[in-house]
Amino acid sequence: MKPIGSDSSAATPAGVPGDILIVEDDAIIALDFEQTVAEFGVTRVRIASSVAQALVMIAERSPDFALLDIGLSEEKSFAVAKRLAVLKIPFAFVTGYSGDRAFPPEYSGRPRLSKPFLRDELFAVLSNWRTAVQDDTH
Repeated sequence: MKPIGSDSSAATPAGVPGDILIVEDDAIIALDFEQTVAEFGVTRVRIASSVAQALVMIAERSPDFALLDIGLSEEKSFAVAKRLAVLKIPFAFVTGYSGDRAFPPEYSGRPRLSKPFLRDELFAVLSNWRTAVQDDTH
């Protein structure tokens, strides 16, 4: 939940987003994400472990991009996905779920990373972050 580096809301020189919101309830996975995206050049990372916390963080300051774990303790992150979609903020799902059963149809075209993810896969998603915006609000 701590900022890394300066306040940035644009792409970094590496082409990855400058400000990422990570929605992940497992602290070890969240810290691994934070460290990895910082190594890619992301300058600000915020971590939310619940839907409510993520929605507050989005209201306080919109991220450039978000990585959403689907299964959070006893809730799913689709309310966060819906808010991000309304705001036209690109995001990707990161999940241990397999298949399409876990995804509402409106999010079927969103980028997905499977847990455990490969570093190169995460970099590819972040490098193409601007193309992750879709109109899936209806």
